[in-house]
Amino acid sequence: MVSRHLIGFLVFLILTVANFVDVPQVADLLGLFSWSNSTSAGTNISYSKELLLGTNSLVNLSQITEEEMKVGSLQAAATRWPFFVFLGGSMFCLLSSSICHLFSCHSRCLNIQLLRMDYVGITVMIITSFFPPIYYIFQCEPHWQLIYLGGITAMGMFTVMTLLTPSLSSGKFRAFRAMLFSSMGFFGIVPAIHGCIVNWSNPQRSITLAYESAMALSYIAGTFFYVSRIPERLKPGWFDLAGHSHQIFHVFVIMGALAHYGATLLLLQWRDRVGCNGTV
Repeated sequence: MVSRHLIGFLVFLILTVANFVDVPQVADLLGLFSWSNSTSAGTNISYSKELLLGTNSLVNLSQITEEEMKVGSLQAAATRWPFFVFLGGSMFCLLSSSICHLFSCHSRCLNIQLLRMDYVGITVMIITSFFPPIYYIFQCEPHWQLIYLGGITAMGMFTVMTLLTPSLSSGKFRAFRAMLFSSMGFFGIVPAIHGCIVNWSNPQRSITLAYESAMALSYIAGTFFYVSRIPERLKPGWFDLAGHSHQIFHVFVIMGALAHYGATLLLLQWRDRVGCNGTV
């Protein structure tokens, strides 16, 4: 079971590094670093003189028109921090779950503490998964960003405080914990419908909805196995090592997170092209 969580963590770590390198500021920094290592000292000195003396090869900022500045601003890439918030939350969830299942056999006291950390990781992943779509869909309407992101964050904080309560960590409240996770997921229906209405003319709307629907179905299916304890409830002892409900639950969680990653990429690319001057 630990290997599945670690594989999921490594997958999202690779995705994070790949996308982080693709950030314009980071790419420029890496390009500058590699360029400085490959050029000779004489070339660097010559380039420095040009910078100091202001030769004709440099751009004259006073000649840039207002229209050119507007075009440049339209082509500016959308901010990436909501995207990395989601990736960070996914990695935290998978890493905390790996630690939980790796050390939970140490003692009963540590087992309870690690289970709480596992539940908190799931909650963090749910919260952070809301940030990219809500931020990019309502980027030109900050008040909706505040309402929806504030709402899911408040629900998440309540869920975390509830899960950290010792009396609610027992198996008797398994269904209650699943209800908390499900309620956070169903909260996304409201901004999803709102986003579809305001972006009805967006040609990528159907593809994005398909990705998000796959995510929702994955989470719902995972929650079903988590609550019902199928198949080990039907065949006790057959699935003690592999194939039991908790493993199936985490497989669906990873599948849902990857589907959400695909939808987030589409939204990010769309916002890069449109900015706040096209269809919101």
